[in-house]
Amino acid sequence: QVQLMESGGGLVQPGGSLRLSCAASGTVLSMYAMAWYRQAPGKERELVAHITTGGTTTYPDSVKGRFTISRDNAKNTVYLQMNSLKPEDTAVYYCYCNSRRTWGQGTQVTVSS
Repeated sequence: QVQLMESGGGLVQPGGSLRLSCAASGTVLSMYAMAWYRQAPGKERELVAHITTGGTTTYPDSVKGRFTISRDNAKNTVYLQMNSLKPEDTAVYYCYCNSRRTWGQGTQVTVSS
């Protein structure tokens, strides 16, 4: 059974940084493209970063230049580095493996002074 476990969320001031981690069990993440999504209260879940098996990354304009997705295949983990955080980045962040139709449980990120 595939499981994804996010960590690294928390409360951060505007302009600050956080690094989220998504650790996998029951599968080898290097075989799959991976993504990070977020969902703010009252809003739909939205894609914030995607990485292919070859390491090609894509981002929406809302986070481009501030967020970086990466993967460490040796650790079976995907990361999301978030810099220059804004209050509008506040949401629950989820990692997702489309090929296995599997979501993590989510980690809360709150950007507030």
